[in-house]
Amino acid sequence: MKIKELSPQEIQATKIYQEWGLTDQEYNMIKDDLLGRLPNYTETGLFAVMWSEHCSYKNSKPVLQKFPTTGPQVLQGPGEGAGIVDIGEGLAVVFKAESHNHPSAVEPYEGAATGVGGIIRDIFSMGARPIAMLNSLRFGELTQPRTRYLFNEVVAGIGGYGNCIGIPTVGGEIQFDACYEGNPLVNAMCVGLIEHEMIQKGQATGVGNTILYVGAKTGRDGIHGATFASEEFTEEGETQRSAVQVGDPFMEKLLMEACLDVIANHQEALIGIQDMGAAGLVSSSSEMASKAGAGLILHLDDVPQRETGMTPYEMMLSESQERMLLCVKKGHEAEIMAVFEGYDLHAVQIGEVTDDKCYRLYHHGVEVANVPVDALAEQAPVYHKPSQEPARLADFRKQVNKVPEITDLAQTFYQLLQQPAIASKKTVYETFDSKVRTNTVVGPGSDAAVLRIRGTKKALALTMDCNARFIYLDPKIGGQIAVSEAARNIVASGGTPLAITDCLNYGSPENPEVFWELEQSAAGISEACRTLGTPVISGNVSLYNETSGQAIYPTPVIGMVGLIEDVAYTTTQCFKASGDYIYLIGDTQADFNGSELQKMTTGKISGSLRDFDLAQEKLHQNIVSRAIQKGWLHSAHDISEGGLAVAMFESCVEQELGASICVPFAADLLFAESQSRFIVSVAPEYQEDFEVAYHENSLYLGRVTANRRLEINTTSDVLDVSIADAKKLWEEAIPCLTKSED
Repeated sequence: MKIKELSPQEIQATKIYQEWGLTDQEYNMIKDDLLGRLPNYTETGLFAVMWSEHCSYKNSKPVLQKFPTTGPQVLQGPGEGAGIVDIGEGLAVVFKAESHNHPSAVEPYEGAATGVGGIIRDIFSMGARPIAMLNSLRFGELTQPRTRYLFNEVVAGIGGYGNCIGIPTVGGEIQFDACYEGNPLVNAMCVGLIEHEMIQKGQATGVGNTILYVGAKTGRDGIHGATFASEEFTEEGETQRSAVQVGDPFMEKLLMEACLDVIANHQEALIGIQDMGAAGLVSSSSEMASKAGAGLILHLDDVPQRETGMTPYEMMLSESQERMLLCVKKGHEAEIMAVFEGYDLHAVQIGEVTDDKCYRLYHHGVEVANVPVDALAEQAPVYHKPSQEPARLADFRKQVNKVPEITDLAQTFYQLLQQPAIASKKTVYETFDSKVRTNTVVGPGSDAAVLRIRGTKKALALTMDCNARFIYLDPKIGGQIAVSEAARNIVASGGTPLAITDCLNYGSPENPEVFWELEQSAAGISEACRTLGTPVISGNVSLYNETSGQAIYPTPVIGMVGLIEDVAYTTTQCFKASGDYIYLIGDTQADFNGSELQKMTTGKISGSLRDFDLAQEKLHQNIVSRAIQKGWLHSAHDISEGGLAVAMFESCVEQELGASICVPFAADLLFAESQSRFIVSVAPEYQEDFEVAYHENSLYLGRVTANRRLEINTTSDVLDVSIADAKKLWEEAIPCLTKSED
């Protein structure tokens, strides 16, 4: 259906721009300061999407500028399609995470699928071949019918797209809390490999050079998707399905191979390449020109269109999927177009680079937009929002820390294993192809995924992590923990953490308490990144994650990549052999606030977090890294949700081994979630070496056994359970919940 376009005077009178996310102040800035006239319908739409939070980061820039973004390993930090880190031998790893939260709330299958497709394009637009996908998902409680529907459809969408395109989905995390009931989080991460000389930039340089549109045709799907992602979600928002794109993984596969072909074999002709992601054609084209200090002319009649009668407004704002924009040297158009034609893809000349820094659009021979290109891409206002500590934190500080009462130790243990956050996600990750391309050394289910790098001894360790409950209780310490836990996952897998990407998911920045959460958690993330040497090289901000005024927990998801110098160092969480010695690295204290046990026994989380020691965190990670590289460890596992008892079970279950250990504390501390802890198993021939080196920082617990029982002797009680019985409950918990009758 064709949109009725208002005149510039009608736009000003009706203030329709407010529906698109522009404030009166912003509209006045556009007409008075930047244009000196009233913007027309198309121009107003361009500014609306480019000045949305999703594209301009106008509310979050002051926070993001505080992140450490450089380091000797960083080849490309924030500002391009994805970040790049050197891994030696002329190779680099490219990675980024993105959110697709609001689309997944209204069309969960397509929202999740197109989130996967979009992040893949960010990676190959840099010149890298995507090698792995990960995801971080948040839903409400699985006892709710709508949550079960969203959960099943999102998982199907991720698998449906990733499996078809032939990129393994190798890891991730899923959490459940009532605050995500109306606003689920779907964060996707993609990792690629590249040779240094193949690195691309999304720039349009050189007066007279040609702009090529390649890939799928433009339709009316996804119009104002960036605006949709930059406003509070309401019940009425469920009707905004036109803002959700529809994906085609088979088209994406062709597009990826064609773009990589051009990058590898036609570098002399290629100037720049960029994905048409959020805000579609306007964002990719204006950003490419602005970064190059150039201008641009686009001829919209030449844009391949899937529907008849599309207006300039619709073509520019559409977020139809599987599309890329290329800048090529004048005279080489036929050469590049022939490559795409070989993959049966559209490749059409739609514009040229100018030197006037103007962004001009023509339709039916008429100029329909003429604005300064930097005004779109760089000159959105930046807001320093007021911030205020949430009132709940003062209440939390007044609370006396309570140890949840445990009357039946075994029953509590079994109940914890059935909590959705802890229960086996096997039914989820078996939906995904984690082995395609045959580089996966460790797939889903261990602390981190591991992929070999063919032609070298190296491997990559990959993870996504965030305990949002800790950030809700203390944003700064919680931010430190989020980075540290991701790093522990990498270290426990044999890797050295390199850098992070992030998806910063929060409520409305208009709320001073929410903005304070963003500021403080970002400060905690920054401190941890500096201590652990993991700069922030890419990422995404997703604000306005609220439903009818109810915000989600602050959820800054951390995606981390680590380098395993020799694939032989690869380590997993599972015990390998009966008779191995088991050690605990790190101190166990009564840390129950924000824990699974607290939520399970009280139905909520509350209280304050204990001060977090980043120096101790770094020390414990170094111990595990050195022990792995010396060949002393058969397994290593980060202790997280559910505490020591759950981590011991997770170490036993895969190989169906048992363990017999003693701990010098009471039974309730088995479920404490103290930080900076690992369980490691040491081969008998290396036990003395390990003891001599690390006796001051490790605690001997006991031995791995062959009897398939987990026996933990405490100072107050004994936990003695069958691994087989526990495994059955652990594996059946989520399938039972997701198949419940509505």
